[in-house]
Amino acid sequence: MNRLQYETSPYLKQHAANPIEWYPWCSEALELARNEDRPIFLSIGYSTCHWCHVMAKECFEDLDVAVLMNIKFVNIKVDREERPDLDKIYQLAHALLSGRSGGWPLSIFLNPQTHVPFFAGTYFPRKSRPGLPGFVDVLDQVAQIYTENKEKFEKFEKEMLYTMDSVTRAKDAKEPEDLERWERQCRNALVSSFDKYAGGFGSAPKFPHSMSLDWLMEYWYSSRQANNLDREALDAAIHSLTAMARGGIYDHVGGGFFRYSTDRDWVIPHFEKMLYDNAMLLASYSHAFAITGDFLFGEAIQDTSAWLLHEMRSPEGAFFSAVDADSEGEEGKYYVWRRNEVKKLLNDEEHLVVETLYGLDKSANFEGRWHLRRMDAWNSVVRRLSMDPEKAYQIRQSARAKLLDARSQRIAPLTDRKILTAWNGLAVKGLVLASQALSEPELLQAAQQTADFLRENHFDGERLFAVSWERTPYIPGYLDDYVLVLEGLLALLSAQWRAVDIDFALTLADELVEQFYDADDGGFFFTAHDGDQLIHRPKPLSDESLPAGNATACLCLSRLVHLTGETRFVDVIEKTLGWAHGFLQDPGSGFPSFLRCIHKHRNPGRQVVIRGSRSSMQDWQAAVSSQYRPDTEVWAIPHDMTGFVPPYLAGTTSTDSSEEVRAYICEDFACSEPIGSLEEFRRILDS
Repeated sequence: MNRLQYETSPYLKQHAANPIEWYPWCSEALELARNEDRPIFLSIGYSTCHWCHVMAKECFEDLDVAVLMNIKFVNIKVDREERPDLDKIYQLAHALLSGRSGGWPLSIFLNPQTHVPFFAGTYFPRKSRPGLPGFVDVLDQVAQIYTENKEKFEKFEKEMLYTMDSVTRAKDAKEPEDLERWERQCRNALVSSFDKYAGGFGSAPKFPHSMSLDWLMEYWYSSRQANNLDREALDAAIHSLTAMARGGIYDHVGGGFFRYSTDRDWVIPHFEKMLYDNAMLLASYSHAFAITGDFLFGEAIQDTSAWLLHEMRSPEGAFFSAVDADSEGEEGKYYVWRRNEVKKLLNDEEHLVVETLYGLDKSANFEGRWHLRRMDAWNSVVRRLSMDPEKAYQIRQSARAKLLDARSQRIAPLTDRKILTAWNGLAVKGLVLASQALSEPELLQAAQQTADFLRENHFDGERLFAVSWERTPYIPGYLDDYVLVLEGLLALLSAQWRAVDIDFALTLADELVEQFYDADDGGFFFTAHDGDQLIHRPKPLSDESLPAGNATACLCLSRLVHLTGETRFVDVIEKTLGWAHGFLQDPGSGFPSFLRCIHKHRNPGRQVVIRGSRSSMQDWQAAVSSQYRPDTEVWAIPHDMTGFVPPYLAGTTSTDSSEEVRAYICEDFACSEPIGSLEEFRRILDS
């Protein structure tokens, strides 16, 4: 067993029995590499990554490969979910060195004296294949490159670091006079890459791109408000969400979405399930359901929420990070079916419905077996089978229960049980929106329990931690941890006001500025000011697998400004946007979250404040949250609530604890006269 046996990360422990002398990222390994002048081989991945497993089996478990690695390199293994700072830095370096986007496993070779990379790749097989060099050959050549050329590295490394820093360096730029032009550029880039036939963006592999879908729905809403309806933007979002909910990227038996589709038509995914994908898709489908009322979207919300609560939730109320793609050494084995197996499990009516809906009467689609996906709309299947819709639905649910029970008897994939703060913040927001979409208060309660867990276990009164294992937190929090928890708290406050949530939100906002804000140039660093000193300090601007941390920071602070009247955040927001403008001269499709932030800062919309008893305000809240209104914030604050109340309501709110309800429509820190009629309130909202 190597040193990884002492680590907490499930990913690192997976490699503890490798014959390689792995180290975690630590001073001991860095000093050893520097003292012995051996280049560092840095391998970054995560526990549920399929290609990480493949490279481990082919290379890291091979004795001959291990001997070569141990002699010529100091080998460091990093869990990218624990150390996203290292991942961001070396993914950027990979892009600069190779001219291609990266991924996992990330395989990168560093100068032991400076930690600057000089060679990078992702997955390498043990032996060469067409288009892929063998890992043994790579090791030999990289070691030779370092030995023969290290004296020449200084100029190259200086240029590399300058280029990396230019990604975050402030540029001279004016604030855009025409935000609408930037938004049109982003809209046109997304719509032009939209696959009108299969949904989604681009070709295979296809990812959900939740941030882009959410932005397109908001763009459509703004166009409707301006009497210039952009149906094409909405169609791109709705068609994509429909294709995913019908496709193989969705688990039609157990609920939840897989990471991405390997093909254009969403048929076969890579089978890992990530908390962050499902949390963000809950939000996207909740928005789409509010717009369309489509039963397909309602089912996706309900079943994905159920999967999160039943399969991914810790006993304390937080959520685990991911489920592996592989089980018993095979990708997807847990999820796919043989036709005869399904037929034996179901009665004739159930089999007829399942066979027709999921294509079991068609050719196998995954290595001689069937991965389920809907071949047609549910209503079309019901009509084709000449069934009563209610009876057909009951039959489908009965069949699904039998399939789920049979599948649960199989050997399940590994669940990575570490608790990641940022991803749980996303889950809080997703569950709140799902609760509002389905009018299911237990989902809101689950979101509150998650927020309580984070406050009680991942927060020491001043600082957040990024991760915990068995309730023991470790690793100081990153930018994403602060902003995504803050966004989750704001969603919670909009659904049900609690003093602990507003207090926690304001504390996090202050710590966010204190620990991450770049007071010189504007923007927020990904790591805190007292964090590890690495070769580069990222300031994330574009959306990746998570929304850009700087965009979410600005969006949350802007919302707090208009909720609390706290003007101390205004300069921070404006200076951050000024820094960002230098990088957004042609925003394309990579910056939807930042465009949302700019739009929100310029057009804060309406703040709806409702006062009354908690029970009497529910219908008033539903009047706002049941409709898709991204330009309207709602805060239902009980009469008897102590602590913070929006200051612009001072002197106008009653402390009466009766069932009487009053609502205020506020814009630019000025509020309407109190509205005492629910019918009048609805009329004003719709006007």
